[in-house]
Amino acid sequence: MENTKVKDLMQPIQYFPRISSQATLMEAVDALEKADEEFQAGKAPQRILLVYDKTEKIIGKMSPMDVVQGLEPNYERIDRLKDMPRFGLTETMLEGMKQELRLWVKPLSELCKKAYEVKIENFIKLPTPDHMVKADDPMDTAFHLFVVGRHDSLFVKEDNEIVGLIRFSDVYRKIKETMRACPAPA
Repeated sequence: MENTKVKDLMQPIQYFPRISSQATLMEAVDALEKADEEFQAGKAPQRILLVYDKTEKIIGKMSPMDVVQGLEPNYERIDRLKDMPRFGLTETMLEGMKQELRLWVKPLSELCKKAYEVKIENFIKLPTPDHMVKADDPMDTAFHLFVVGRHDSLFVKEDNEIVGLIRFSDVYRKIKETMRACPAPA
């Protein structure tokens, strides 16, 4: 594994189903379901749904968690509260603010109506540097990001373009193979 590069274990973007960032949240639900069904039936090699922009560049991926976050308008504001202690707010004040911004206070039947209106581009999170590796990076770079960030996959870039994903499941499979090839101590 010491000489293995990220590109040796990555899956090219061509292997993944895709959806436009202009699609609605409901279209994303349908695409995720279809991708999973085709994967489960052995008709598709991947079920991770990649998102592309108006120029056809891959800009991220969709998951069921993204759907839930897209439905709930307050989740982003709650996430920002974790940075508030530096502004002199007490723990009691923060807890009060969190209660004020509670998630899922509206019935799901009301929240889901927006699934037909909200576009993916309005809530998709673009990959951050801790979620990216270069195709020519050594595997230890990817190992570090997998372990520290607890990611299930990392985007692989080449010349500032996303060209694939490296999945932790593929890396773990290679680790198991290497471990099993090691002779047992005498």
